[in-house]
Amino acid sequence: MKNLGILGSTGSIGEQTLEVVRKNPGDYRVSALAVMGNISRLKEQIQEFQPKLVAVFDPDRGKLLKEEIIKLKARGPRTKTPEDNPNYPLFRVKVLVGLEGLVAIATSGEVDLLVNSVVGSAGLVPTVKAIDAGKNIALANKETLVVAGELVMQKAREKGIQITPIDSEHSAVFQCLQGEKKESLEKIILTASGGPFRTWKKEEIEKATYRQALKHPNWAMGRKISIDSATMMNKGLEVIEARWLFDVPQEKIETLVHPESIIHSMVEYVDSSVIAELGVPDMKVPIQYALSYPERIKGDYEKLSLSKIRNLSFEEPDTRRFPCLKLAYEALEAGGTMPAVLNGANEVLVEAYLQEKITFYDIPKYIKMAMEAHTPFEYTTLEEILEVDRWVRDYVSNTLL
Repeated sequence: MKNLGILGSTGSIGEQTLEVVRKNPGDYRVSALAVMGNISRLKEQIQEFQPKLVAVFDPDRGKLLKEEIIKLKARGPRTKTPEDNPNYPLFRVKVLVGLEGLVAIATSGEVDLLVNSVVGSAGLVPTVKAIDAGKNIALANKETLVVAGELVMQKAREKGIQITPIDSEHSAVFQCLQGEKKESLEKIILTASGGPFRTWKKEEIEKATYRQALKHPNWAMGRKISIDSATMMNKGLEVIEARWLFDVPQEKIETLVHPESIIHSMVEYVDSSVIAELGVPDMKVPIQYALSYPERIKGDYEKLSLSKIRNLSFEEPDTRRFPCLKLAYEALEAGGTMPAVLNGANEVLVEAYLQEKITFYDIPKYIKMAMEAHTPFEYTTLEEILEVDRWVRDYVSNTLL
């Protein structure tokens, strides 16, 4: 039985991870949970899964959870034993707060496998600390490798840590590479749905509201990743992530729009063979694979019927309508700290778009301006990357917006 620590347990990936745990009660135990701020849902998860540790990134929300638990203890019903109290799981859990709380879970002796599904660069430090503590990682937080992929993967290799991807595209590539020699690889082909605006004209996209951008045609995702999918920045981030996760040069990573989202990605080999991983769009499948790796366990999920699908279509991505993808390739080519600038700027601008402070195409416009304002350099420490991340957020928030 694997003891899991889940960062981002109330988000889309976190909730689906817990669903996988429910389906496989004898294989996994939830030892620790962390959230950004959704303490109401966290309390429900504590009651169900009874972890020993929880963390709340938002200090104010974490303090509020502690206060609520104290009040429950004060007015709770008198029972013969503490275990008879319906709130017993809340009474026995240890509540941590802030980044320190996330790191404490990432490094806890109670955790065998860390599931990192925190959204954004907040997931970077816990990932690095988990590697230092010798924890294997199921990674859904792509920003970790976008911001500091070279550093993270070097540490993982030195420590003998297995990082198993949860993203459907990287899970597909990971599976297609099993049993093959690295020198046999010709290229990686990451597929993209094209998002909600795939068929829209540029003039129409320019006026798109965030509510329209959130309506992904195939996947149920969180708000930030849904906007990234609409701008195709999500695919750009995945290109950078693939560069480090699979240790392949940029020129061997291609993107291809595949609206049906049945082929999750492909690998082409030097003999011209192409191996693809297919399935019905369902994130629980790659999540389960990441949890069970190197084993496969039975999954009670919808099966793929190609006779019902009938058609699989493909098209080249249009970087004129979706310039964020081009910016991601440019950041990767610039190297060093530039991907961190791309990512930090994007996070600030996506939030501004969700708050209706900027328009859809302001996102790539301001990202490009932030990249032009930065001179990339080769970093060697986590602190250097974090400083660049702080700089670009301040620059975008206070200079560009």
